[in-house]
Amino acid sequence: MAAERTPRPTALVTGASAGIGREFAVQLAARGHDLVLVARDRARLDALAAELTSRYAVSAEVLVADLSDRSAVQTVADRLADPARPVDVHVNNAGYGQRRSFLRNDLAAEEAAFDVLTRAVLVLSHAAGVAMRDRGRGQIINVSSVAGFIASGSYSAAKAWVTTFSEGLASELEGTGVTVTALCPGFTNTEFQQRAGIGKPGPDFLWLDPSRLVGDCLDDVAKGRVVSVPGLQYKAMVGLLRVVPRSVIRRRARLVRR
Repeated sequence: MAAERTPRPTALVTGASAGIGREFAVQLAARGHDLVLVARDRARLDALAAELTSRYAVSAEVLVADLSDRSAVQTVADRLADPARPVDVHVNNAGYGQRRSFLRNDLAAEEAAFDVLTRAVLVLSHAAGVAMRDRGRGQIINVSSVAGFIASGSYSAAKAWVTTFSEGLASELEGTGVTVTALCPGFTNTEFQQRAGIGKPGPDFLWLDPSRLVGDCLDDVAKGRVVSVPGLQYKAMVGLLRVVPRSVIRRRARLVRR
């Protein structure tokens, strides 16, 4: 049975069960949004939905989906496109960490990561973009990464695509009432590294607080910014990476991989 439409705006967040996605869900609920929570782990989604409903008196719909599965992606796309239950904010956040370098990794794992990090963003942004454009309002947030500004394997390449794709979509939707923002965080204190089997690299000052990160991003979205880079340290880093010759960036990436 379809949920009854309320006057509150609705936000759909992928990868909502943990990390940055969970923080988006919490902060959007605190700002008065009903939620559609998307991830693979039903138990976590159910617990989060109960928490948000109790704490903020919003509704929280659970949609279990593995975004490496094309039929599951289409189910989420259909929800975004449903004119009877409009989505006002769409956050493409679902992630996929890789422990091994590209040529040392299993190709099936690389293909699954590609589907989650790029194809799902493409399909869901299309569904959300068309529906929002037709209504004349909406916000799309695509979670990219500072890694997209360097040259380090398929994850870096996927995030570079997400940022560039978001910039192009923002231009296409300019003047329609729909905004698109690529969020490009650096290292963030979540369970992402643990779940991917990756150690915690770098000094402490490089690590961002997810609550501050999401809050800053939502402020940037409200200002209509197309690329949101949280943290002064990463703003400086990205500014430098935009002017450093790519040959230097490639040499540095080779050193990091060794």
